[in-house]
Amino acid sequence: MQDSKFHRKGFTLLELLIVIAIIAILSIALVFMLNPAETLRKARDAQRISDLKTVKTALGVMLTATTTPSLDNTFGSTAAAVCLSKGDGTGSGALGAKVAYSAYPAPTAGVTATPGSDAVTSATFAAAGYTASSAANLGLVNGNGWIHVNLKALIGGTPISSFPTDPVNSVTATVVATDLVYRYACQNGASVASGKPAFVFEIDTVLESTAYGAGGTDDKAAKDGGDNSSMYEAGNSLNLLPTSGAF
Repeated sequence: MQDSKFHRKGFTLLELLIVIAIIAILSIALVFMLNPAETLRKARDAQRISDLKTVKTALGVMLTATTTPSLDNTFGSTAAAVCLSKGDGTGSGALGAKVAYSAYPAPTAGVTATPGSDAVTSATFAAAGYTASSAANLGLVNGNGWIHVNLKALIGGTPISSFPTDPVNSVTATVVATDLVYRYACQNGASVASGKPAFVFEIDTVLESTAYGAGGTDDKAAKDGGDNSSMYEAGNSLNLLPTSGAF
């Protein structure tokens, strides 16, 4: 009986080249569809939105848990470290209040916009910003962090262990509206003139992804209920920080 013989045939060079070309085309298409850079930007934006909600909740707890609240750690003071109204309960407007920034150092110039419609009429923002005394202190919740609020004074304990900072957290010496950094403004005063709200705050951030950013397919800034179409806004007032411009 004659044994059957099986012959194996390998790939030809042409077939290998065709397979390699197909794999390359599929890889390029996959990268285009997934867009890893945009995926990372969206992940950072999701973190920003979550961070602002965390801060809003923590400050809300502080405002309801104490009879002597201060949104810039200046209760009883005639000065205003950050807020648009003084900490002495008079509701007087602060000339040269500051926008607080989550990055260190804070910008030394560049704020050219006026406060929003909830701000005390006489209040103005200084051109320079405010932040913590060092990068290591940015997250402190004892009144020395980038948000100048002492959460550790609360009887029930601090609701968060640190104030969050932007995932990129970079601000230029002369601030521009596109800097990837958190911005905070506040207004104290037990009695605020002209029907303006007391003990209110706002935190804003720029969203960098194509999807979530201004004009994107899922524009978060357009849906937050605030007055600035270029930034995502959170807080118990969305009308303290400027509506546009450099800040």
